Amino acid sequence: MPGLISVDWPAPKNVQAATTSRIGGVSLASFDSFNLADHVGDHPAAVLANRELLLEELALPAEPLWLKQVHGRRVITLDGLPTAGPPEADASVSTGPGRVCAVLTADCLPVLFCDRAGTRVAAAHAGWRGLSAGVLEATVAQMLVAPDEIMAWLGPAIGPQAFEVGTDVRAAFVDDDADSASAFVALGDDRWLANIDHLARRRLARAGVTAVYGGGRCTYSEAGMFYSYRRDGITGRMASLLWLSNGE
Repeated sequence: MPGLISVDWPAPKNVQAATTSRIGGVSLASFDSFNLADHVGDHPAAVLANRELLLEELALPAEPLWLKQVHGRRVITLDGLPTAGPPEADASVSTGPGRVCAVLTADCLPVLFCDRAGTRVAAAHAGWRGLSAGVLEATVAQMLVAPDEIMAWLGPAIGPQAFEVGTDVRAAFVDDDADSASAFVALGDDRWLANIDHLARRRLARAGVTAVYGGGRCTYSEAGMFYSYRRDGITGRMASLLWLSNGE
């Protein structure tokens, strides 16, 4: 049975959300065991079996619309979108039941969104490139609702004690927002430890979203629970997904 991470936020009852762990699938090492990505070198039959387990375990209304993620800021709206082939984007929005927003991660930050009325949901893939490019702000804008009516949940990502970056990464944020310097701790020799949760919260606050939940789970340090690209190189991906149900 797939191991799921609780999405603990005060969302409306018709907003359904889940984040997977690496536990409970059929993939073999180095993808053991619940890898949901078909682009990382895992056996295609194992990925398909894991996706079928996901559909069954969560009673999804449809296959998630998997994205071709490119660390950018493009957001697509799923309603009425043809399902043939994965679209190139790093976030998706849905405003009706029957479509499942999903992102795949293994150190990057998954961010789930909904509005307080339960009329729209979104999922974003936010690595440092996407964050600095504005993927969270673009997602908020495409939800087409006042930002103070939106809540967000931060899923598992590489933690602040493991996310070592160079001066270029720090500059990508600090040059745009001087106060984001508080998300970086100096290591010396132009190396820094970055807090991706803190950076995301700052970006969301600047976009007008202050109801932010989750965070604090480290993919790098929790090796038995999560995939981590930085830790392992060849590895699988977890999924963070949400959808609107027909009921209230």
